[in-house]
Amino acid sequence: MINRILVPALIGACVGLLILLIQQEGLFNSSSSQNPHTTRVESSNDTSFPAAQQEQLHPLGTASYADAVEASSPAVVNIYASRTVAQNTHPLLSDPKFRQFLGRFTLPQQQQKMQNSLGSGVFIGEEGYILTNRHVIQGAEQIAVALSDGRKSPATVIGTDPATDLAVLKVDLVDLPKIPLPLTDNSLRVGDIVLAIGNPFGFNQSVSIGIISALGRSNLGITTYENFIQTDAAINPGNSGGALINAKGELIGINTAVFNKGGEAQGIGFAIPVEVALLVMSDLIEYGRVNRGWLGVETIDLSPALASRFDIPYHSGILITKIFKDSPAHKAGLLPGDIITKIGGVPIASFRSASRQVAMVRPEDKVEIELTRLNNSLKTTLTASEHPNLTKQ
Repeated sequence: MINRILVPALIGACVGLLILLIQQEGLFNSSSSQNPHTTRVESSNDTSFPAAQQEQLHPLGTASYADAVEASSPAVVNIYASRTVAQNTHPLLSDPKFRQFLGRFTLPQQQQKMQNSLGSGVFIGEEGYILTNRHVIQGAEQIAVALSDGRKSPATVIGTDPATDLAVLKVDLVDLPKIPLPLTDNSLRVGDIVLAIGNPFGFNQSVSIGIISALGRSNLGITTYENFIQTDAAINPGNSGGALINAKGELIGINTAVFNKGGEAQGIGFAIPVEVALLVMSDLIEYGRVNRGWLGVETIDLSPALASRFDIPYHSGILITKIFKDSPAHKAGLLPGDIITKIGGVPIASFRSASRQVAMVRPEDKVEIELTRLNNSLKTTLTASEHPNLTKQ
């Protein structure tokens, strides 16, 4: 009776063991086979993800921008501007009964008060020149800068440019830091990582990170020549004049403004491109003003309504309304009614885009102009000159 029970049980156990061995053998064979169309996965204690998965899980990865900040932040300074402002005295002094009580005593309706403002600046080169925003030092009677190494110094104004809201200061110190500049063409792209360094609310050497949100922003009403880099890196009061750098620590812009419509907008800041800032700085140091080229035309945007009124085909461009006598445009044969479509090979869509392009032109530069006249496409080259209003200064 016992044998009848044990024998089938032993047979079943042997069959199960045999099946288990066959499965294990198949598993080992499949794991050791070389299949060129499959990816082999091995178990290990390494919990790292492939690079593509890391980017998906962590958009900024595990990268550090400490080297970029270390290379550029010593060249960013804090600027303290002081100015005297008139401040109304206590409202009680304007009350007739109170003044009658004072009798013959005459009290001032206003009193002078020293007002201080904060800003930032960037050392360019080793000669003590500092780039900043004009509005940071506008109206200042005294200007002082504080370096990251603890040194402080008074600063003198070399020149300002209201058209770009830039200013150049100078300090008389030695062993000054300088910020790295792009060695090659600074081809920025939307989505590039950027860092803003400055003195927001007095928190010196503060760094914020973001991306380039847009390039060539204009029609903002901030300056005359607008070609801003837009970024979502935090820019707050005191950041103006500070550095916007790329991931390599190179200066790509001067932080200028933050867009804040009714306190609702966030993450919209603007910086002046470094190539514009350096051009302005060079002129302010050499001439005390910006030496921009002049073509000698007055224009308006070409709208569909305007094109219909003058019975001309509508297309992107600006309509010449006036040619100044003996100007570069006059000498090149341009006429009122011509429609400028390109300046220096750059398409022109509006007066502001034309102004932005002309602002980069220097006196004596050769400028290629493409235009349409009576539905005919023309191309000419003129030699820019200095604006006559500047030559009289």
